[in-house]
Amino acid sequence: MEIKVLRHILEVNDQAAAQTRRQLGSLGVTALNLISAPGAGKTSLLEKTIPLLRERHRVAVLEGDIATTRDAERVGALGVPVVQLLTNGGCHLEATLVARGLAELPLDALDLVLIENVGNIACPAEFDLGEAAKVGILSVAEGHDKPAKYPLLFHEVSVLVLNKVDLIEHTDFDMDAFMRDFRGLNSRAPVIEVSCRTGQGIEAFAAWVTGMIDRGCRGDGAST
Repeated sequence: MEIKVLRHILEVNDQAAAQTRRQLGSLGVTALNLISAPGAGKTSLLEKTIPLLRERHRVAVLEGDIATTRDAERVGALGVPVVQLLTNGGCHLEATLVARGLAELPLDALDLVLIENVGNIACPAEFDLGEAAKVGILSVAEGHDKPAKYPLLFHEVSVLVLNKVDLIEHTDFDMDAFMRDFRGLNSRAPVIEVSCRTGQGIEAFAAWVTGMIDRGCRGDGAST
């Protein structure tokens, strides 16, 4: 008699993520998963924030993209270890690929790994990578309706970076409507208003990241 066994579609991913979380926890490394739509400013945020973080912490980056090494080259110019993760058409990073990238990094000499996910605010929110926290990045140019339209990401994030606020007067972005929808999904995550062009909010975001490292956040409720 043949018995069919149906498993959770994300089971393999979740197992790899759990292994990564244990590994990073044992080494005292905090990993953050940066998620946004294309053009929201993930790479620009890294370029502005990493120089501040490097004053206190040992930082490396995993760069997720469908194709090219352009973002990895930008981040590598900051003098931090960087590994390019190419999905070859995939719309998100998966834990198995992240684990392969981590194997290329000197983890025992790091405090922080920043994972820049593929530009997409839908699929990446579904995949645990073994991170301590998800960082959502939204530009005001994308519109205030995104929390209502893509609720999973905004429910899952531990911090939301609202980028390109210097352009808000040139958009129809409704801050009250945005905050109402976001707080309906997530009552705990801080919202940090940022402009990578002017530098507004960069120090506040770097301070949030430093707080995660200093608290020893590993993503499983444990701390050192």
